[in-house]
Amino acid sequence: MYNALAGEVQILAVVVERKPSARGMLRYRVRQLGWPTVIGQLAFIAFNRLLVRFQRRRMDELILRYGLQADPPPAAITHRVHSVNAAAVRRLLGKLDIDAVVVNGTRIISRAVIECIDRPFINTHVGITPRYRGVHGGYWALVHDDAENCGVTVHLVDTGVDTGGVLYQQRIHVGSGDGFNTYPLHQLAAAIPLMKQALHDVVDGTLIHRDGVGPSRLWYHPTLGQYLRYRFSKSVK
Repeated sequence: MYNALAGEVQILAVVVERKPSARGMLRYRVRQLGWPTVIGQLAFIAFNRLLVRFQRRRMDELILRYGLQADPPPAAITHRVHSVNAAAVRRLLGKLDIDAVVVNGTRIISRAVIECIDRPFINTHVGITPRYRGVHGGYWALVHDDAENCGVTVHLVDTGVDTGGVLYQQRIHVGSGDGFNTYPLHQLAAAIPLMKQALHDVVDGTLIHRDGVGPSRLWYHPTLGQYLRYRFSKSVK
């Protein structure tokens, strides 16, 4: 997302947060879902390392087709923090003269951060919200025979999980060669022009949000059992 936006808008700073600890994430998931589900999810995460190998050629093809770049932002504007909710982030935002904050792949942002400046926080979500909040929204839409809502959302950030007002949504089209690890590449490519438009709306003073597609539901990582069941029963890879 940074590389896609850098040539079109002025980026004053990039905040990179440290990945949450595996132990902390494990405890959180167990509290939310219970040990049986979490063990199944961990089994799938391990299995997905093998799956990536089989889908690598298609992934590389899509990266080339869409012109996606993963070059790191310049060190001069990069700020590394242990959490996006750290006081240092609030201080940084308070110093910058910015029009909007682009959010991509962070933990839930606290109210203190969102309200520290009177500017919109805009996020890309790989799913149609609020129907597919959480993770892997494209995958879950296909699993539930809901290709019409297999897509991506650009939305305002609030203190919920992908519950902010919708700015733009776009359906993606996947082929027989696509799978779990290529859906997000289609979604990222579809989201880039939506994010650009949202930022232009901010500058033009025409940013308008609306309700998304319901009903609202929060989705999690599939377990290995779920993935294999849907792989063979519905051919969702």
